[in-house]
Amino acid sequence: MFDWFANTLRSYPEIAIFLSLALGYYFGSFTYKGLGLGAVTATLIAAVIIGQLGITISPPLKATVFLMFLFAVGYGVGPQFVRGIAKDGVPQALFAAVVCVFCLGAPFIAAKVAGYDIGSAAGLYAGSQTISASMGLATDAINRLGLAPEETKRLLDAMPVAYAVTYIFGTVGSAIVLALLGPALLGIDLEAECKRYEEEHGGKKEIGGAGTAWHNYELRAFRVKEDGRVVGLTARQAEGLIPEQRVFVERIRRGGKVLDATEDTVIQAGDIVAVAGRREVLVSLVGAAAEEVDDRELLAVPVEGVDVLVTSKHADGKTLAELAQLPSSRGVFLRRIVRGATATEIPILPNTKIHRGDILTLVGRTQDTSAAAKALGVADRPSDIADVAFIGAAIAIGALVGAFVYKVGDIPLTLSTSGGALISGLVFGWLRSVHPTFGRIPSSTVWFMNSVGLNIFIAVVGISSGPGFIAGLQQLGFSLFLWGIFATTVPLILAMYVGKYVFRFHPAILLGCCSGARTTTASLGMINDRAKSQIPGLGYTVTYAVGNTLLTVWGMVLVMLMG
Repeated sequence: MFDWFANTLRSYPEIAIFLSLALGYYFGSFTYKGLGLGAVTATLIAAVIIGQLGITISPPLKATVFLMFLFAVGYGVGPQFVRGIAKDGVPQALFAAVVCVFCLGAPFIAAKVAGYDIGSAAGLYAGSQTISASMGLATDAINRLGLAPEETKRLLDAMPVAYAVTYIFGTVGSAIVLALLGPALLGIDLEAECKRYEEEHGGKKEIGGAGTAWHNYELRAFRVKEDGRVVGLTARQAEGLIPEQRVFVERIRRGGKVLDATEDTVIQAGDIVAVAGRREVLVSLVGAAAEEVDDRELLAVPVEGVDVLVTSKHADGKTLAELAQLPSSRGVFLRRIVRGATATEIPILPNTKIHRGDILTLVGRTQDTSAAAKALGVADRPSDIADVAFIGAAIAIGALVGAFVYKVGDIPLTLSTSGGALISGLVFGWLRSVHPTFGRIPSSTVWFMNSVGLNIFIAVVGISSGPGFIAGLQQLGFSLFLWGIFATTVPLILAMYVGKYVFRFHPAILLGCCSGARTTTASLGMINDRAKSQIPGLGYTVTYAVGNTLLTVWGMVLVMLMG
């Protein structure tokens, strides 16, 4: 039975790939207190075990899925990458670049001191910095070294061995260093600093703060008394009687008829008005001065929640408090702000700035959300259809540009097709955020290209290198794990002190900046848990975009340095 199974996998290697994915995603889903192997490492381990059967896989498959993965990475981080380079994220972008240099230097020093070959060095770098994508560029670079085929294969087989040994601490260790040791090393009370940050940026104000009408609202009906304060006032004037709150007159029943209210509608005695706002505001303030009425027809307001992709130049860089004063914001409430490739949730504060590429979840009457969406950008309504023509053309253009080789003397310089696909994703992802009339890729499709594309690549690498894995592990031994601890820990400690004393980031976002620059999402989750706040996420998006790009390219650079 086992012989039949092994022979079948050798005859149909595609079955081995899907089996590696199944085992990798299943076992990678198990976590303990938010930490686990993850799908990439679990897939690699499963593929290496299956690869002991001696399975041969066609080389073009690995390159194809890797180009798809890199394009998806660039497409996702493009808007934040460009904004981080061009605007107020410059300090964070520079910080991320400095941290990436640390992340390259530590594994390089470790590999030189320990005497590792190029393949082991590339795997040590990829695993200790948890940047799996770098192995693709490292593979391209090793293939261009002009070595004998046997030597090239030996180096490529050593790479996943070193990656697997060092990745576990790369993931767990980064979370421990940043979330647990970081506050102690920096001498900060993270929870208190996040509260202070909220206070400094208006977190205690009612408008736009947590738990205010920006998040949740209700629609209630009230009868206006004969001597009511709002009699004779326009809807806008009536709403202004509670200036510290966001309340809106949405509809009015007058003489048995239901009318949609505008800001110029004059309220009369005896009107039944439908008012939207925070529940406690409607009960304690409005309800105290008016009689609440259960009017189902009046309250049957067409309401929707819609995600709006911010593309407007006029909205870019404005705070929520400023946007709240615009006519198009009337009747609209903000539930959520999502930013960056990892969909980092941004705290909603009056001084929170909105940037192009952000996704805002708006709630309100359909006509109000449509007006707000038009002013901010475009409503990103759910769709299962991806612009495949755009995807194919963009990857092809990037790969063609990357395939160009420019020689300086005898040294060939090239982005490689992989680097070209990554840059193409950055450019076209940014263009999509500015001009969303083309190039739509649903988030589910981006996830598939990103996650499954990478893991198919990893599965092919693991299956192909499986036979040499055990021998390589025996040769490198436990010392590799210790060097991995060094390569993981040193850049993070340096990053924390540089961020505090050189860039002088606010303590509330400093550790988030470190997490983003090292692209370690697991540590950001632990930092937020320690802080009991989402504030650290403000430092994550720009640094992640820059870090994810540079750390991936470093795979090729490290091979050049070692060579």
